[in-house]
Amino acid sequence: MPFLDCGGTRLYYESEGNGPAIIFIHPPLITSRVFHYQMEDLKHRYQLILFDVRGHGFSGPSRQPVTYPLIIQDLCCLMDHLQIEKAYLAGYSTGGSVALNALHRHPERFLGGILISALSEISDPVIQAELELAVALCNRTGFPLLSRSFCLANAGSLKMYAYLHAAARMGNPENIKQYFQYSRTFNGTRLLPSIQAPVLVFSGTRNDRFRKYTEVLTKNLPNSTHFPLNHKPHHLTTRAARQLNQAIRAWLALYETD
Repeated sequence: MPFLDCGGTRLYYESEGNGPAIIFIHPPLITSRVFHYQMEDLKHRYQLILFDVRGHGFSGPSRQPVTYPLIIQDLCCLMDHLQIEKAYLAGYSTGGSVALNALHRHPERFLGGILISALSEISDPVIQAELELAVALCNRTGFPLLSRSFCLANAGSLKMYAYLHAAARMGNPENIKQYFQYSRTFNGTRLLPSIQAPVLVFSGTRNDRFRKYTEVLTKNLPNSTHFPLNHKPHHLTTRAARQLNQAIRAWLALYETD
């Protein structure tokens, strides 16, 4: 297993394939394994890079609170280690918020963004309440239930559930709690007009609660393309992998030929 020391924390990562680099960012609790189908498919044409956020999966725990700026710092550390000057960023769910923040902070390092069921803020009271519950469950007694429920929601099969849960249950509950807390309070909507890089926005048409967040992204990002996946839920990386991967390839091909 490849590891990299970033600021005193051992970071687990995978890098496979050749071509333009795409780095994937996972949301709290669920590890980089949620991008398994993207790695297996897209690595034949691109350099696919996955990593576990500090305190998640195979990465070591963090003495510093896990925040978006810290994740971005580790992301740039990984790029330097792999000698990648520029890359595309792909973020799933609140991992998409990290990607947006990175595109804003370091436009010189990123070629574009791929947002998968993502959002720039969390203003919906129901989702806020769900995140508050997740924060409350990040303890010794609540964490097993939380990890099982998240993995079950993201898995399309029992095999995928076991694969996701084997890594998720290894996480550090305190660091995962910090990632949830930062996601709950972050508001990056005001940053969107400043992001000039091309951004591909994916949404599942069955993901009703995220519809307004998709509208915020497509309305405020100057160079965005919206790609709705019909009859698909929030969990596109695992439950709509084939359609998602096809659309990513088609979109990237537009910029490879420029």
